Amino acid sequence: MLLVRPILDTIYPPACAACGIRTRRHYALCPNCWRDMRFIERPYCEVLGIPFRRDQGEGIVSAQAIAEPPPFDRLRSVALHEGPARGLVHSLKYKDRTELAPMLAAWMARAAHSELQACDIIIPVPLHWTRLFSRRFNQAEELCRHLARLSDRPMMAASLIRRKRTRRQVGLTASGREENLRAAFRMAKGHENDVFGKRVVLVDDVYTTGATISAASRVLRRAGAVDITVLSFAMAVPEPI
Repeated sequence: MLLVRPILDTIYPPACAACGIRTRRHYALCPNCWRDMRFIERPYCEVLGIPFRRDQGEGIVSAQAIAEPPPFDRLRSVALHEGPARGLVHSLKYKDRTELAPMLAAWMARAAHSELQACDIIIPVPLHWTRLFSRRFNQAEELCRHLARLSDRPMMAASLIRRKRTRRQVGLTASGREENLRAAFRMAKGHENDVFGKRVVLVDDVYTTGATISAASRVLRRAGAVDITVLSFAMAVPEPI
């Protein structure tokens, strides 16, 4: 393999995973894209994972999480959904660049190391079968597969299913998003007890309005999940609070 690598690098030169500029190694970011990545690090809301502008003390929860407690216990994400992070998600999701999944999953594993170590199972947010047929793969499941390997935790991709093909959430009101996702998910037949009494990590590529994740989390909670961590690569928030 050591002899083959230089030949492969000549045919397929290492390039930045986000912008395509030549780099020294594969599956890395160039200095400019690395600089433009807005990684989410503490201080942030311990529930919603939204970054704070300044440190407000350990364990601080945002006003949003207090006013509208989510159906999951906590959200963790790697970066804000902009710039290179947005491009990486788009490339994985719409350009079939599944080779990016190991790199993104490695970042996700670091962002939620303690939560992954504490969980019992990892579940990807499912696609409706018609969308899966047209897209050929579920990007959340690709990330989940690598996260399961990195954390040595079982992935249960068949437990949760999407039984309703929903419209795009963009442009919908809060009530419209809720109605769009009503009864969209359920536990698969024969898998009703998969999450009972379990600590679950629910995986998706990007957290936007939270409507999809919340709908899936409610199903897991009704099925008996005792703790739910949502883990995404990117998070769409206007600005740190």
